[in-house]
Amino acid sequence: MAGVKDYLNSKVSDNREKIEYHVEQILKLIGEDSTREGLLETPARVTRMYEEIFGGYEVDPRDVLGVTFDENHEELVIVKDIVYYSQCEHHMAPFFGKVHIGYIPSGKIVGLSKMARLVEAVTRRLQVQERITSQIADILTEAVAPHGVMVVVEGEHLCMCSRGVKKPGSKTVTSAVRGSFRDNPAQRAEFLSLVKE
Repeated sequence: MAGVKDYLNSKVSDNREKIEYHVEQILKLIGEDSTREGLLETPARVTRMYEEIFGGYEVDPRDVLGVTFDENHEELVIVKDIVYYSQCEHHMAPFFGKVHIGYIPSGKIVGLSKMARLVEAVTRRLQVQERITSQIADILTEAVAPHGVMVVVEGEHLCMCSRGVKKPGSKTVTSAVRGSFRDNPAQRAEFLSLVKE
């Protein structure tokens, strides 16, 4: 993803030969000819893909927010439409969508690009959308102790769209509400209205 630090999973790199072997075995077990021209490089491609899509395991999400800044701004800050890609831990199928993060600082702010890095660190691993939502809210709350945090995550899950009930286009929306957003309906409404714009 352009502009976002790339994390590569070193465990995948360290186990490249084993992973490639097992991918080749899966191809055979599902009835494919792993020596077919189009599949010759597939085990290596899948392994390189795993390095990238599971790169979140290389970083502690709490560390990506980095330095905070003292700033006497106590009004709503929103970073919205942060695109993410993750893998469902139940089926290892992709899911993707957008994350919207809002917080009301209490004397400390984080760099705006760090929000995108936080999303990457949390999503580039086997996950469920509900956990992604809570982890982002909790980590931001721990890092800057804001008055309040609200996170909304939208996702389209291929485990639901391309298999099982097969409902393409359906979206899952999750939210996490912390601090003043819990007790103040006006703050929640302001965040939601700005996210919808």
